[in-house]
Amino acid sequence: MAKGKKLVIVESPTKMKSIQSYLGDGYEVLSSVGHIRDLADKRDIPADKKEAYGKYSIDIEHGFDPYYVVNDRKAKTVAELKRALKDADEVLLATDEDREGEAIAWHLLEVLKPKVPVKRMVFHEITKDAIRAAVENTRELDQALVDAQETRRVVDRLYGWDVSPVLWYKVQQGTSAGRVQSAATRLIVDRERERMAFVAASYWDIETLAEKRDDGSSRESFSARLARVDGATLARGTDFDDKGQLKKAVLALDEAKARELAEAVARVGEASVSNLESKPGTRSPRAPFTTSTLQQEAGRKLSMSAKHAMSVAQRLYEKGYITYMRTDSTALSTQAVQAARAQAVELYGDKAVPPNPRVYRNNSKNAQEAHEAIRPSGEQFRTPAQVSGELDRDEQRLYDLVWKRTLASQMSDAKYETTTVTLEVDADGARAEFTASGTVYTFKGFLDAYEEGRDEKRADADKADDQALPALAVGDTLRLKDVEAKGHTTTPKPRYTEASLVKALEEKGIGRPSTFASIIDVILDRGYVSKRGQALVPTWLAFSVVRLLEQHFSDLVDYDFTAELEDDLDAIARGERERSEWLNEFYFGSDEHVGLRRIVDNLGEIDARELNSTRISDGVTLRFGKYGPYLEVTDPADPDAKPRNVNIPEGLAPDELTAEKARELIEAPVAGDRVLGENPANGKLIVVKDGRFGPYVQEEEPVDPDAVDPATGEVGATDAAAEKPAPKKRGAKKDAVPKPRTASLFKSMSPDTIDLETALRLLELPRAVGTDPETGDVITAQNGRYGPYLKKGTDSRTLQGEQQIFDITLEEALAIYAQPKYGARGASSALKEFEADPTSGKPIKLKDGRFGPYVTDGETNATIPRGESVDDLTFERAVQLLAEKRAKGPAPKRTRRTTTTRKTAAKK
Repeated sequence: MAKGKKLVIVESPTKMKSIQSYLGDGYEVLSSVGHIRDLADKRDIPADKKEAYGKYSIDIEHGFDPYYVVNDRKAKTVAELKRALKDADEVLLATDEDREGEAIAWHLLEVLKPKVPVKRMVFHEITKDAIRAAVENTRELDQALVDAQETRRVVDRLYGWDVSPVLWYKVQQGTSAGRVQSAATRLIVDRERERMAFVAASYWDIETLAEKRDDGSSRESFSARLARVDGATLARGTDFDDKGQLKKAVLALDEAKARELAEAVARVGEASVSNLESKPGTRSPRAPFTTSTLQQEAGRKLSMSAKHAMSVAQRLYEKGYITYMRTDSTALSTQAVQAARAQAVELYGDKAVPPNPRVYRNNSKNAQEAHEAIRPSGEQFRTPAQVSGELDRDEQRLYDLVWKRTLASQMSDAKYETTTVTLEVDADGARAEFTASGTVYTFKGFLDAYEEGRDEKRADADKADDQALPALAVGDTLRLKDVEAKGHTTTPKPRYTEASLVKALEEKGIGRPSTFASIIDVILDRGYVSKRGQALVPTWLAFSVVRLLEQHFSDLVDYDFTAELEDDLDAIARGERERSEWLNEFYFGSDEHVGLRRIVDNLGEIDARELNSTRISDGVTLRFGKYGPYLEVTDPADPDAKPRNVNIPEGLAPDELTAEKARELIEAPVAGDRVLGENPANGKLIVVKDGRFGPYVQEEEPVDPDAVDPATGEVGATDAAAEKPAPKKRGAKKDAVPKPRTASLFKSMSPDTIDLETALRLLELPRAVGTDPETGDVITAQNGRYGPYLKKGTDSRTLQGEQQIFDITLEEALAIYAQPKYGARGASSALKEFEADPTSGKPIKLKDGRFGPYVTDGETNATIPRGESVDDLTFERAVQLLAEKRAKGPAPKRTRRTTTTRKTAAKK
């Protein structure tokens, strides 16, 4: 770099090229590729600092001082930045203007230790004007923001490293706890508990079609619903609580009364208009997008996960199409307001905007980093049509959403008129009143551009009619037809979706919107939650985790306490609270708070068996074990008898495991344990069974003929089985009893239809196909974890189907081995091919691997993130994925030192 240039350091490699072109030759723009250092691993702490920092990489006794190290995979990045710094006369730290971006800038300052002037350069959109303005208006590093982010990092380390080990020992290895993660999991579990406790209620009403006739020719009809009988209001779904009880005094019709009344109304066949009421109304547009509302709306309208929506928004921001996508602000700059109003007038006319610009106030409980809402960048907004050829499918869809929402936020109110008509019928002495309503928009206003989506609502929530009503007057007589009594059943609250969970977290003040996407991703990856369509369904593992946290760490999963932590972090960010003082109170406690340390030190006894148990009914308990959930069934009449275990079908949601469903599973015939016949080679029985990991066949010693049901072929409990000796204690010498041969069924096979011949062939696997004449190695065909394959020494090749294991010949196997390891017959195995990567200079290919689709340039492989479509993958996105993977560096190799030590100790 020539002497006198200014070094600009940004976070993302994607921004570098655009910003460099805006700043020109007097600047050099480089990327830190995110954080350059983090809290040290225990192995990286020097011996003389082990005592102070060894447990958490934090010295909790001296101001909670963190011990940071530069990650191995960032050493090259840091070296490049230091080389560039040698020739720079000024450094501009241009990381994102939020707490995390401020912390990244601070870490850069701490590691690089520049001897030239350092300024903080911030911008909210990547356009030429914004970048040039940012260079002219730099500021100093905001240490209060850094303290807030570092406090958050320390709290998360202390919380996770103190609480997670308790979960490992009492619930399951691989589980974890987190300040926001645990609260989010509890929200989802609490909703499922509500569904499990829900008692459905039934109610009936009557619907009819009312028809107006004009001069006996023209007919206009509309639907109406029974609202009152003899002045008493009819019950609706919203009148019942979750226990199935009425919340107020209303009339609840049963089926018999509803049918009787419907027949009476049908016999009358007409009704008179007793009342007409019209009310004008207005609807105002929603505020422009914040991080939270963007995630919600992308989920509702585009079916994007929160993580995928933020990934797409990040790309749009870095390419210069939208402003910064991590913000709590609903404000728009003056130039943005002018651009939105001008474009609305251009597209929808002069009446599309109100006389004065709209100003929005943020209602977020913990709003921070309030710069500007998410909007299209620039002084003039580009329409979706103008950028259609420049963006991939998901980028186009999300940009369209941002553009519409921004325009609509500055447009006029929509105006409408709602008319409600009451029809009266004298049905065998009962005064039945039907109502119908219709809404007509007299001015659509912002609805011409955009209407916000809605979260899923309860099925029993009675929908307001939205239909066109004919011109009516009090006293008109209408004909009634299709009179029908209808029964309804109330339903529980819907499960959270990603969109509604984000909304709930924000409303409760839990966490930051910029972290919601990663939090949801964590609870999915941990197995606490699965997705059924868009709904988030908690697993029984989540129930066990939440139960432990509620019983022993109640403060840490309390919603108000978690929200108060965010308030405190905001106070630190504003400079109103001191970092180390607050951490001391959080960890060691105070008069108001117990403190994490006290909680962990005074846990007492935790009954893991009780913790992982849920009573379903008398004698039936759900237990969560090492291999997942199962039912433990005991006989109340014989409490000393050994309980029976019953597997729970995969995909059965907790609220679906009712007492009736449990009884159905218990009484269902047990699959497997069917005798197929005798192995002619050794006289042993071949039995098909259903195990925890699927159906399989097993070779067993002959059993008493009386123990085999001649009708079903199922094996009963023999005397020999009943007299099975108790397992030997640990350390006792084991008898050398050979294990019975077993073999899993192919995916195409069924335990109900498999025959003896097929079972014997399975037991003989792996099958020797033949010997390679050149190497002398035996080629075998077998089935493995990832499907059927050939093996020759250490060289394995995938087979196309399981049947090939039985059928493939030596010639066919040799032909497969004659081809290149990847890709058959010299053809490319890539799903897509792109131009050369700008870093490696090698062509990029999209491939489908063992663990899913990935992109590669032959040197670096990068997995396609979950939720992204391979069909929509672009060259730019592939380059970004490879750059991010290179920045992370190779995955650290696992050490077997601990295992070896344990084995050596055991031998001694």
